[in-house]
Amino acid sequence: MQKVKPRGRGRPPGATAEGAATKRRLYETAIALMARKGYESTTLRDVAKEAGVSVGLLYRYFPSKRAVIVALYEQLSSDYAARALAMPRGKWRDRFVFALTTSLDVLAPHRTALKGLIPVLVGDPEEGVFAAGMAFSRQRVQGAFEHAVSDATDSPGAPLAPALGRLLYLVHLAVLLWWLLDRTTNQRATSALVGLARQILPSAALTLRLPPVRRLLLSGDALFREAMLGEAS
Repeated sequence: MQKVKPRGRGRPPGATAEGAATKRRLYETAIALMARKGYESTTLRDVAKEAGVSVGLLYRYFPSKRAVIVALYEQLSSDYAARALAMPRGKWRDRFVFALTTSLDVLAPHRTALKGLIPVLVGDPEEGVFAAGMAFSRQRVQGAFEHAVSDATDSPGAPLAPALGRLLYLVHLAVLLWWLLDRTTNQRATSALVGLARQILPSAALTLRLPPVRRLLLSGDALFREAMLGEAS
């Protein structure tokens, strides 16, 4: 009978239901604690104490706070990508609104945690939205906005379509920041902002026919890719 090789010391547990449940509990504890105390003030020792486990066990699943943020991005971007598959055919402005409101719906259950992580998500070059280590998760979401334009019935075609998609992704991030900071009841002001966007977008679509507007969009996209994505212009 073949002997089962024992797991090395400190090696993460296998993909068992118990292991998955433990990882999920530790992840949720870490996110909740960071939301309450702030990212910088939270230590992994704090998380282990809150979860009632040893620091060694926590390290098996999350060797650093950065690993927790990566897991957060991975979960939210995966959920969003799955929901974005239901994007209906139509004009790019309607598809953008669908992509935007879907993002708000996916993030809504995590609003408190995300609000506490704003300094990290926005300003941290190593762990923020545009950090190199977060590229895969970001591209999942950004890709949905690019697809919203490129596969629309009124797509402007390349190279304008992907540039417009990236611009709309940035607009979406601005709306998300507004939503996180929105103090109105049930984020009523955010709903009003989305409604305002619905009214403005038809006019914006018409301006894309103007050559100066097209050039401005492409120039702005080049700046975005250079400044945020590190791509050569």
